[in-house]
Order: sequence, then structure tokens, then C-alpha cells
Amino acid sequence: MNGKIAIPRKFYFILFASVIAICLFSFTIGRELYAGKTESIFSFGLIHFSGYLFFLLMPVELAFIYYLPFYSGFDLIATAMATAITAQCIDYIIGRLLRPRKIIELMGHKRIVKAERKIQQFGMLTIFVFNLFPLSSPVIALAAGMLRYDFRRFLAVSILGLMLKYVVIFLCFA
Repeated sequence: MNGKIAIPRKFYFILFASVIAICLFSFTIGRELYAGKTESIFSFGLIHFSGYLFFLLMPVELAFIYYLPFYSGFDLIATAMATAITAQCIDYIIGRLLRPRKIIELMGHKRIVKAERKIQQFGMLTIFVFNLFPLSSPVIALAAGMLRYDFRRFLAVSILGLMLKYVVIFLCFA
């Protein structure tokens, strides 16, 4: 040993993702709060889109609740749906195009294998259920892409799950 501490690559990935998440919040909500401005639908869309990318994993449902007093339910649900579906399509395409070994190295072997196993076992039900809960659907989208799951089925079931989630959140917190 040469006295150096070995830092795993995953640490750098987590650090990078954390810096991006902090910058997103600082440059959107933080700047608006500091300037005394009302929160904008653009900042919500940016945060929401970023939270649905598999490498950031932010609790965007809390942002949805935070923005409820400022915008109508229709505007927030429409923005949430558009940004979540766009980000999940990107996750799916990344899963389809990147080498599985690189993705597994970034996301963790157990997490990806668990998601793949659930999709193989339960198919559309897995995608639907995971879209109902926070922080899980981006990983499922990535795994669905890696498994080359039918894109149209993935998209339809994701839309249904996300729509139900945001309508329920709206009804509970409006």
C-alpha cells in the first residue's frame, strides 16, 4: 500500500449527481425565493424533468406539492406528465443504447438485477406500480430499455401510472 485511500468510482458519480441536484434547486427555486419572485412553472418543469432522470433520483413529488398553491392542478399535472414521460423515454433509450456493464457500474448491480427480475416476472404490472411510487420509475425505465421491453407498452403503462399518481397527489393536497 502506498498510503492512499482508494475512492470508488461510484463516489464520484454520486458527488456529480448531488452537485447537479443542488445547482438545479439553487438556480430555480433558490433564486426565485431570494429575489422574492413567485415560483415559475419553468422551474417546476426543470426540477421535475431532472428528478425523473435515472442518475439524479430526486423526490419530485414533493416539488409537485410545493408548487400546488401557485398553479392550477391542470397546469401542474400537465407539466409533471410531459416532463416525467420525456425523462423516462430518455432513461429507456439510455438503457437500450448503453452497455449494461456501464449502467450496472453506475446504478449498482443489485438494484438493476432486482428491477429486471420484476419486469420479467410481472411485466406491465411492475411498470405501472413503480410509476405510482416516488424514486423508482426512472430505474424501471432504464431496466426496461436494457431488457428491450416493448416501448409502446412501456410508454402506455407509464402514462397511466404517472397520471394516477399525480391525480391522487393533487386530490390529497389541493
